[in-house]
Amino acid sequence: MKEATLLQFLLGIIVCSTLFFCTNAEDPYLFYTWEVTYGTRAPLGVPQQVILINNQFPGPPIEAVTNNNIVVNVINHLDEPFLITWHGIMQRRTSWQDGVLGTNCPIPPHSNWTYKFQVKDQIGTFMYYPSTLMHRASGGFGAFNINQRSVISIPYPAFDEDVTLLVGDWYIKGHKALQKQLDSGLDLPLPDGLLINGVSNFTFTGQKGKTYKFRVTNVGISTSINFRIQGHPMTLVEVEGCHTLQEVYESIDIHAGQSIAVLVTLHGSVKDYFIVASTRFTKPILTTTGILLYQGSQTPPSLPLPVAPTYHVHWSMKHARTIRTNLTANAARPNPQGSFHYGAIKVVRTILLANEKVEINDKLRSAVNGISYVDPATPLKLADWFNIPGVFVLNGTKDAPPSGPPTLGVSVFGLTLHDFVEIVFQNTEKTIQSWHLDGYNFFVAGYGGGNWTTDVRRRKRYNLVDAVSRNTVQVYPKSWTSILVSLDNKGMWNLRSQTWSKRYLGQEVYLRVWNDEKSLYTETDIPPNALFCGKAVQS
Repeated sequence: MKEATLLQFLLGIIVCSTLFFCTNAEDPYLFYTWEVTYGTRAPLGVPQQVILINNQFPGPPIEAVTNNNIVVNVINHLDEPFLITWHGIMQRRTSWQDGVLGTNCPIPPHSNWTYKFQVKDQIGTFMYYPSTLMHRASGGFGAFNINQRSVISIPYPAFDEDVTLLVGDWYIKGHKALQKQLDSGLDLPLPDGLLINGVSNFTFTGQKGKTYKFRVTNVGISTSINFRIQGHPMTLVEVEGCHTLQEVYESIDIHAGQSIAVLVTLHGSVKDYFIVASTRFTKPILTTTGILLYQGSQTPPSLPLPVAPTYHVHWSMKHARTIRTNLTANAARPNPQGSFHYGAIKVVRTILLANEKVEINDKLRSAVNGISYVDPATPLKLADWFNIPGVFVLNGTKDAPPSGPPTLGVSVFGLTLHDFVEIVFQNTEKTIQSWHLDGYNFFVAGYGGGNWTTDVRRRKRYNLVDAVSRNTVQVYPKSWTSILVSLDNKGMWNLRSQTWSKRYLGQEVYLRVWNDEKSLYTETDIPPNALFCGKAVQS
């Protein structure tokens, strides 16, 4: 009896030890080595120089699972410094890995640098692309998909296959020619065309009766896209890591930098159908068509093409609202989607950001609240970490548009960790804008025409219950958009235009989210492989 009791005791110790080590083991790692080179492709039928990753255009997709650790060794074979940013990836506690010039020194030509970060508590449809100069206009972009863990069920019907579509505008001129044009003081013309997955003749073969999840991302550098599949309704299930009400659409607008996921069931006759993407708010309208092939079909798609709606659809505000169910382990935030009562939280600061096209020193620039951003030689994050003076002035940019002429400068807003803030984007121009915030998702609370004011009646029309949570939002011409952000991720975070020419010309700011507690629970130390440049080299 004593021997049996002793045996049970020893087995208990073994089981407890096993559970301890299992629960404390690191999440799985995914390793990538990416060689960035120039190459020749003909996306619109004309041979041109593009940026390749591992000889691929678009670049190779990253297919991750919630909490995976991602390690990417980027080898820069270009003739210019280069960085990749991970659009929509939260970089929890690790703004060091964000891959923008405010957080990282660029990778020198013929050199390499290794990113290491975790996709903590995230699911969804995202992307990566170059953040330096105008490189993104020549390629270097790709899909970044995060799937739920196998033990977590999805809050929408099961599907048979996952399909990624990277849709975007394209110029035949390379990034250097486009950059030279901007530097000369000239704005960019309308793009030359649209691509789906890097080609103008995309095809997808599916099987009748099956349901496919299409992940659709606008990887373009300027234009809004309307997406539709001839004769096939689309059920919206996700927007940039946020599960939404499952409403059905014939077409959906996807603005620059935005991503969605839709379910499509192949219920039609066995023949071919058009997959259509066309520009919105442009004259003329650009269109590209792919083909949805039903397996066994020998019938081409019938004309005419399905027509895009001509009215302005504020679908993100009116329709794409969050599912109010418990999705704790499946959400892009630790809080269950729809149960985070953001409308009951007191806003401690409102920042009104007005974009405008300006001239400074007889050159075309883009400014935000009177400041046209210029990247300093020393990344803001390094300057902040090492207390290097002369790189930026905290809160030097006003919380509202000032009077007076615009100037070149460095805009950094100082904010406190765990604050809850409102950011209002005021679009003073006649073209649509798209804004993206690194490190966060935010709640899109309101849209409106004209100039935003502090009128209480305006805020009463905000959606303070179940707004969609996302990382990129559109601002319609001569209009405003309001977002609410819970600042729970310490670091230096880029808030920028997704119209890449405007971003290149200065339409961006940084948010320094900080507190005086030095803890690995809120922010990691500087990576041991960090690159140094500017004044940080001397320190």
